[in-house]
Amino acid sequence: MKKSDRYVKIVEWSEEDQCYVGTCPGLMLGGIHGDNEARVYKELCQATEEWIDIYEQDGEPLPEATAGKEYSGKFVVRVGKDLHRSLAIGAMRHGESLNEHCLHLLREERAQYGENKRVQRLSGRARPSRKR
Repeated sequence: MKKSDRYVKIVEWSEEDQCYVGTCPGLMLGGIHGDNEARVYKELCQATEEWIDIYEQDGEPLPEATAGKEYSGKFVVRVGKDLHRSLAIGAMRHGESLNEHCLHLLREERAQYGENKRVQRLSGRARPSRKR
């Protein structure tokens, strides 16, 4: 196994850029762009190897691996008082706990993400745009 196999590599279509964009979150900044998905992935793998070489040449420890990472199923999100109130009221209206209500909303958004191919850039990250 190569060291680069420890890192998730993502290639996705960007409506904004009108090309494929390859990234390796947690290891490298920026990304690889191109019109051919397979070529972008190949270049991304090469760039990942180069980033690992840079870390090693600089004597820096490699970032934590992202591939095969285990998740606990819990995370804390700070949402602000107004959104917290809105979510709590929504949960009451649906007869759900706040946790169940948030899970429902997250799953609903995840389903829309798969259907919605339009992507907008928010804070430097690709996120699905919402139809209203």
